[in-house]
Amino acid sequence: MPASWAPYVKLARLDRPVGWRLLLAPCLSSTCLAAINHAEKPHFGLMALFAIGSIAMRGAGSTLNDFIDRDIDAKVERTRDRPLASGQVTPRAVLLFLLAQCLIGLCVLLSLNTYSIVLGFVSLLPVAVYPFMKRITSWPQAVLGLAFSWGALIGWSAVAGELAAPAFWLYASSILWTIGYDTIYAVMDKKYDVEAGVKSTALLFGEHLVPCVALLYFGAALFAEIALLTAGAGVVAHLGMVAFAAHLVWQLRRVDLNDEAMALKLFRSNGTAGFLLVAGLLAENALFYFV
Repeated sequence: MPASWAPYVKLARLDRPVGWRLLLAPCLSSTCLAAINHAEKPHFGLMALFAIGSIAMRGAGSTLNDFIDRDIDAKVERTRDRPLASGQVTPRAVLLFLLAQCLIGLCVLLSLNTYSIVLGFVSLLPVAVYPFMKRITSWPQAVLGLAFSWGALIGWSAVAGELAAPAFWLYASSILWTIGYDTIYAVMDKKYDVEAGVKSTALLFGEHLVPCVALLYFGAALFAEIALLTAGAGVVAHLGMVAFAAHLVWQLRRVDLNDEAMALKLFRSNGTAGFLLVAGLLAENALFYFV
């Protein structure tokens, strides 16, 4: 692509696809789970829409975060080369790019049923407040969980036109999972966050980070299992859940509070972890309907 596009690719984090994968996984899991619950065939059209929407809205969220944090980013070694902090793009250009991404997300949202459209607009609240949370609370990862997990609600409502208990259990699971993997990610930023005067669960948990993340991951696996049981999912879906839980255990065995490279590797691996659950649910959905 043209060199002039590079700053916008970085603003939207298109060069780091793990972000939109983490946003997409709850959407797909919930869509498949709702289809299983309602004995419907896989909704591949909805899944494609959610993929487009996840890429657009993850990009919009990252762009908004960079706009709000531009002064902090300029002071932190790891982020001072970001396009806005380094002066590669102007604030006005960033806002226009943000608007374009939001319009793509809006088009996807308006393709859904009325219930889901309203639910989608409600999601803007945690998305809007998240960039400010690191300044006022040690739990910004929890607010990120509320925002990044919203697809667990949207996916179900897009199929069913309403919400039910399995969607809420899946949402709770995704929130805990998000807090866990973003805490691991925050291990890389501990010294920079102290310098910048911002907060995180990695700093809050300190030397107890591994057992705390273990509790979060245990809750994520437990709530996901409850979601599957209450939706009437079968053996294949549960195998996907087991694979998801096993991946979380694999991560916990490798967390090192002093190894930033490993923290990044483990964080990125969650792009795979989420799709293990998706794969089990999609296979169950297909088998349930077609076999």
